[in-house]
Amino acid sequence: MSDGPLVLGIETSCDETGVGIVRGHTLLADAVASSVDEHARFGGVVPEVASRAHLEAMVPTIERACETAGISLHDVDAIAVTSGPGLVGALLVGVASAKALALGLGKPLYGVNHLAAHVAVDQLEHGPLPEPCLALLVSGGHSSLLKVEDVTVGVDPLGATIDDAAGEAFDKVARLLGLPFPGGPHIDRAALSGNSVAIDFPRGLTSRKDVERHRFDFSFSGLKTAVARWVETQQRAGNPIDVADVAASFQEAVCDVLVRKALDAAQFHGIDDILIGGGVAANSRLRAMATERAAARGIRVRVPRPGLCTDNGAMVAALGAELVTRGRAPSALDLPADSSQPITTVVA
Repeated sequence: MSDGPLVLGIETSCDETGVGIVRGHTLLADAVASSVDEHARFGGVVPEVASRAHLEAMVPTIERACETAGISLHDVDAIAVTSGPGLVGALLVGVASAKALALGLGKPLYGVNHLAAHVAVDQLEHGPLPEPCLALLVSGGHSSLLKVEDVTVGVDPLGATIDDAAGEAFDKVARLLGLPFPGGPHIDRAALSGNSVAIDFPRGLTSRKDVERHRFDFSFSGLKTAVARWVETQQRAGNPIDVADVAASFQEAVCDVLVRKALDAAQFHGIDDILIGGGVAANSRLRAMATERAAARGIRVRVPRPGLCTDNGAMVAALGAELVTRGRAPSALDLPADSSQPITTVVA
């Protein structure tokens, strides 16, 4: 077992109740209780349902993580929790639980940024982060390009989505195609048997005029609308919808924009390492395209295994362990849950 602080991390920003236990850069436990099935019938996450599910799952998930890691709660050196951004009701469950543990155990508390945790989790698989590195974070709520000098101090935002995030677009297009929620895995699967150049869907914010104002920003609302209009046109004409071709063409458009802008940002800032994180980082086409195009430019790409890309407690524990190792000050016990916590605030 590696040296380093033993940290328990709690993640409740959306619909996953995650509890992770990390010692240094070694993952000891990653327990997750998902409420995704409860949201599927609504076609999206219902905040009140998520909050209730976190309340019900918190204690059993903590107990399962401790059992897996073979530790007692009294053994941990610190408690880390996602304090934002996310759904405020869901965040409150995690923050309140972490406060209770920290107070009861007499351990320091770290309220950490959800996006910074998505960056830090890669250390559990590939070791210390290159400094600097460029992080491309893509999920249901975020599409962000970040310059990371030191993940425990601050992250410099270079670009973000100006409307729908990539994961949100996957969910909405999946619904159009009659695929289940969440849409990402189902579109990825359908695209495997489709033709990615069958339909020429638009690449948002890539025209010369857009690049002048939004060089490193993302927009997927127009792409989602283009898919909807294409499907409607085919249906009016009485043509069958080839779901695989639509899925592959849509996925190709999303991944093309994400990778193109990430590589542009890395070269512009003289960065040789790109880290991809967030739920959409589990997408097979994104991983393959990024690796292939980056290699052609002499840029290295790091992507955690799919289980560490989606929301989990391990990523929160990983960031917490790094904060403890580098001697960063803990949060106060009146730590708030901040649904719009900026990425520049790593520790609340």
